[in-house]
Amino acid sequence: MDTLQEIADALANGRTTSVRLVAEAFERIEDPNGEGGRTFIHLFKDAATATAEASDAMREHGIVPSPLAGIPISVKDLCDVAGYTTLAGSRALEHRPPAAADAAVVARLRAAGAVIVGTTNINEFALGVVGVNPHYGTPRNPWDRATGRIPGGSSAGAAVSVADGMAAAALGTDTAGSIRVPAGLCGLVGFKPTVGRIPTEGVFPLSFTLDSVGPLARSVACCASLDSVFAGTAPSPLRPAPVAHAKIAVPNSLALDDLDEAVSAAFQSALARLSAAGAQIVEIGFPELNEIAGIHRHGTIPSAEGYALHRELLESRGHLCDAMAAERLRGGAKITAADYIAMLEGRAALSKHADRVTADYDAVAMPTVPIIAPPITDFTEDRERWMAANALILRNTVVANFLGRCAITLPCQAAGEAPVGLMLMGERMGDRALLRLAAGVEAALG
Repeated sequence: MDTLQEIADALANGRTTSVRLVAEAFERIEDPNGEGGRTFIHLFKDAATATAEASDAMREHGIVPSPLAGIPISVKDLCDVAGYTTLAGSRALEHRPPAAADAAVVARLRAAGAVIVGTTNINEFALGVVGVNPHYGTPRNPWDRATGRIPGGSSAGAAVSVADGMAAAALGTDTAGSIRVPAGLCGLVGFKPTVGRIPTEGVFPLSFTLDSVGPLARSVACCASLDSVFAGTAPSPLRPAPVAHAKIAVPNSLALDDLDEAVSAAFQSALARLSAAGAQIVEIGFPELNEIAGIHRHGTIPSAEGYALHRELLESRGHLCDAMAAERLRGGAKITAADYIAMLEGRAALSKHADRVTADYDAVAMPTVPIIAPPITDFTEDRERWMAANALILRNTVVANFLGRCAITLPCQAAGEAPVGLMLMGERMGDRALLRLAAGVEAALG
C-alpha cells in the first residue's frame, strides 16, 4: 500500500474508493498463502464493508471527517472494540463479556472516519518483544519468509498487517518497545509518544506507569497523522525539520554493544548520510543507560504492576496461559513494596540526570534493535534463548519508556537487506518536534 497521504489523495481524486481499499485489504487477509490467519485475532469484514460504503457515500456529498476517512486501519488486540471480547492474545480471557464501548483511541479513529478491519495478534498480555504467540500462531516477518523469522512484538500482527498491505496503518502499544521493535524488524516506521500523552482508557493494561499507545505505518508523516488523531488534536501537515545543523547524540556505550554486523553497518551508514546532510553527530557519554539494569535488579516496573493488575486472573485461569507468560507475570509476586517504590524513585532521579545529559541535543540516536530478526524456532524450542534474546531485543527501546520520553524508529538498511531500524529519542512532551526531525531524517536517508 501507499502512504496515508497518497491514499487520501487517491480517494479525493476518485482514483479509488473506500470499498475498493477494504476489499483489497481483506483479499490479502484471506489469502490462504498469506499471513492473515496468524496476523489477526478478530476480523470485522461486514462492519468494515458497511463503514466503507458509508464513507464513500459521505464523500460524494463532500463530508470527509479527516485525512484518514475511508482508509483501512488495524487495531492491536489490547484495545476494546465494542461488541467483541478483548483477548490480549490469550485464551484465559475468552470468558470475558464483549466490550461495552470502544477504547478511547479506537473511538477517535472511528470519529476520524477510519475503517477498522480487525484486531491484531500479539505476545500474550503484551509480555515480550518477540512476537511469538502459542495460541493464535506467529505471523512471519515479511523479510525472509522462507526461513520464518520473528516479526517482533508485542505488536506483532500490527506490523505484519501494514507490511503485507492488510491495513494501511496500525494502532499499537508500547511498554518497553512493543511498537518500535516490530516496526524496526519489519522495515516500518513506528512512533512511541510520551507516556501519558495519549489516553489508555479501554486498553488492556500491563504497566500503568509505562504503557503508551502509538502508530505503525509506512512513513513518518503517516505516524504524525495518526498521532494527531490519537491525541485528539486537529490533523495538520507535518513540516520536516531540516537535518542541517541538527545536533544528534549517539551514546558511546551499551546502546552500541553486541550489534549484529548488518545492524552496525546500516546504523553507521545512516549516521554518515546524516552527517553529509549537515547534521552534527556527537558521540556522548550516557552512563545513565547502564544504571537502568541496576534499578531493575529486584525486578521491573512492568513485572510489579503486571502482577498486581492480573494476579486474580492468574489464580483463576492461569492454567490457560502460555507457561512463559504466566511465569513472567508471577515473577512480580517476588517484588516487595519497598523494591517497587525504590524503582519508581530511581526512575525519577535517573530521568532528571538524563535530561541534563541530552538537553543540548535535538535527539539521541541508537539502533532500534541490536540484531536482525532471528528465526521463530529459536523461541519455541529453548526457554533460555527466548529470555536472553528478549532482553537483548528490548535493551535499547526500553530506555525511552523508562525515561518517559517519545521515540521513533525508521528503516535505515540498504535496499534488499534485512530490515534495520534507526531510533531517535526525543524529550518528554517533545513529540511533534521529534516527528518533524524524523521527517527530515527520513528525507536525508532517502
